[in-house]
Amino acid sequence: MIDMTVDVELAPHEQRKSKPADILQVSFGTVFTDHMLSMEYSEKIWHPARIHPYRNLELDPSALVLHYGQGIFEGMKAYRRWDKCYLFRPEKNFERFNSSATRMVMPTINRDEALQNLIQLLKIEKDWIPQARGTSLYIRPTMIATESKLGVRPSEEYLYYVILSPVGPYFKSFEPVKIMVADQYVRAAKGGVGAAKTMGNYAASLKAAEKAKEIGYSQVLWLDANENRYIEEVGTMNLFVRFDDELATAPLQGTILPGITRDSVIHMTRDWGFNVSERMISIDEVIEGIESGKVLEIFGAGTAAVIAPVGNLWYKGHAYQVADGGIGELTQKLFDQLTGMQCGQVQDKYGWVTEFS
Repeated sequence: MIDMTVDVELAPHEQRKSKPADILQVSFGTVFTDHMLSMEYSEKIWHPARIHPYRNLELDPSALVLHYGQGIFEGMKAYRRWDKCYLFRPEKNFERFNSSATRMVMPTINRDEALQNLIQLLKIEKDWIPQARGTSLYIRPTMIATESKLGVRPSEEYLYYVILSPVGPYFKSFEPVKIMVADQYVRAAKGGVGAAKTMGNYAASLKAAEKAKEIGYSQVLWLDANENRYIEEVGTMNLFVRFDDELATAPLQGTILPGITRDSVIHMTRDWGFNVSERMISIDEVIEGIESGKVLEIFGAGTAAVIAPVGNLWYKGHAYQVADGGIGELTQKLFDQLTGMQCGQVQDKYGWVTEFS
């Protein structure tokens, strides 16, 4: 049953798209559903949300987002198993969205209303949520500054919208990835916008990502901007290092994204009895740990990939294999538990999963 408190305009059936025959053969984020949600902000208020056919945006060439970068987004997923559909900790995504908005001097949205509006959109597009293990419907809430005016100041008008994209796994298979440690570029500095999911952060990462591809590596690990010594995060994931007596990850100090999957990993592994630290980890400590065998495994954690094992690091012209280069025991357990929980196949004792049908 669709709640009609939000204005809904459905696309005519003859104009709706064909769904992918095999989502596992579709590149991540290239196919979009028939409908989207949008909401406009002006005169200091949000106007009612609308669900309508997916369509192009209309922006004035002087729209502030195009010149001064006031734009934020989130990444979420919906999962489906038969008639039941699931979201994983969606309230945390909207809380982080609002945190990003505050840092970028943009208006916040009502978390609970945003979640209900999203669920309404997902009910309309339920048939787009793929069923196979490892697949999902990727959700992209976005906000951009739309006021038509040149001048460096916060916009007085904004557009919030949500688009949906059926996807397979972010990485084609659950296999170790190769990560290049960036020693010439930095992602964010203290006092900057590193903790906000803002568009400019990703543009700034592209140069290093190209260098990683040139040497056959798929991701970039950033070091701190001050000393270029302490590990921070990977381009699409937070990073965890398992030493022989400790699971460690970089602390939240305003320079890295406070990942929802990161937080979930910390909660779960502490429940499992691991000594989990949020602390400064130098790249030298990691390299020495790899060479001595003290580093047992390294993995990334993020919405897109969920859990990604790291098999090799490239640093200052040298390749370092992590342990035996394979998938670590804890990495595999976390992947199985999280993906199982997200699709309703593993018990959710934390109350993290929101079910809808």
